[in-house]
Amino acid sequence: MEQRIDFSKTTPAAFRAVYGLETFAQGQVDPTLLHLIKVRASMVNECSFCVDMHTTDALKDGETTQRLFGLAAWSESPFYDERERAALALTDAVTLLGRGGVPDDVWDAAVAQFGAEDTAHVLLAIGMINLWNRLMIATRRQPEVAG
Repeated sequence: MEQRIDFSKTTPAAFRAVYGLETFAQGQVDPTLLHLIKVRASMVNECSFCVDMHTTDALKDGETTQRLFGLAAWSESPFYDERERAALALTDAVTLLGRGGVPDDVWDAAVAQFGAEDTAHVLLAIGMINLWNRLMIATRRQPEVAG
């Protein structure tokens, strides 16, 4: 599959603006949690470029393969604490946003774990990875094949 455009080269000002918001979000959310959010949303969205990039980054930062593979079935898996589970549930709810929006129990669990301000930061991180997923999928950006 051939990449349609390179978003960073076709619209560099827009790319910088999106990246600026991404940088802000990165500074607000714990890096371990951020990796889990990015990988999970990318799995749900089937964004191969982002799954590859974020699993590689997570492994470099010390995340385990068990926890990364477990994200495919995180709700059935014992590898995540309550804080991570709240963030992953919110990630799924926002990524798979239905007509009813984010269920109250998912939202309330996130606020109970993070408080209002940090829930907003987690929500921003979820929104950012969903935007990146959509940009990469629409432009057919592919990961490099390891040789």
